Amino acid sequence: MEIPLVVGVDGSEAGLEAVDWAADEAVRHAVPLCLVHIATSDQLPRPVTGHPNHAPSDVRTGREPPSDQEVRENADSVVASATLRARKRAPTVQLSSEVLYGDAAAALTGKGRNAFALVLGSRGLGDLAGLLLGSVSLAVAARADCPVVVVRGGVEHRDSRFGNVVVGIEDGAGSGTAVQFALREAQVRCCGLTAVHARCTATIGSPETTAPADWTPEARRRSPVQVLDDALCEPGDQCPHVVVSRRAVEGPAREALLEAASGADLLVVGARRRHGHFGLQLGLVNHGVLHHSPCPVAIVPQI
Repeated sequence: MEIPLVVGVDGSEAGLEAVDWAADEAVRHAVPLCLVHIATSDQLPRPVTGHPNHAPSDVRTGREPPSDQEVRENADSVVASATLRARKRAPTVQLSSEVLYGDAAAALTGKGRNAFALVLGSRGLGDLAGLLLGSVSLAVAARADCPVVVVRGGVEHRDSRFGNVVVGIEDGAGSGTAVQFALREAQVRCCGLTAVHARCTATIGSPETTAPADWTPEARRRSPVQVLDDALCEPGDQCPHVVVSRRAVEGPAREALLEAASGADLLVVGARRRHGHFGLQLGLVNHGVLHHSPCPVAIVPQI
């Protein structure tokens, strides 16, 4: 059975934008699409009626918590709206849906153990308006075993109008899986790939230049051109028709990637496993692009 592309839906506008992006992605890769909604009781606060002592209320809002039936009805409504949107966007895609209960980040991370990728909106209904990235999306990006795509940016970026995928290249061995993912994305989109490697001459140890966990002096001595060539050589043989542009930048990686993403349909970055800890090491650069990228961002775990 073919593993599905999974998209989290919550009824928010950002969530519906993620459904649109995921439907297009399912068409590109010819994979099934699964819509997943995490039902939680705090999504449906309602005004307290009658005497304030009649029923328990949410002390944060002063409102009576919703009944189980209301939660189920809301979940059905959210899934129905998302399903209609996905079918309209991609009528040929095999579509399914599922409602789960419990912690949203944990539930979505669990679905990612058997997923082609997880697609999420940049903010959900439960996140504060001032946040640049929703807490659930950030938590899932830091924990999932599969690639996680956070759908960001305006319609021109979400609808793949630039014809370009960008991938960040690190010193060492941290970019291999990300490069494979980025090449595959460029291939199915019939577009070019821009590989960006940024190097800062400031002293190692500053926030923007802290060496990765697998950094070695030998890696640091390699020229930027050699770093790019080494990262792209073997994966590039698997996608020979993708035109790859190499961009070596002197300066902080976050700024270099965000600048390149301004003309991209997708920004791809890798993430390492943390030794002795659950989850991934997103790092300052990955946090920066997740919060500020002008286009969708894919976080790809290193295998």
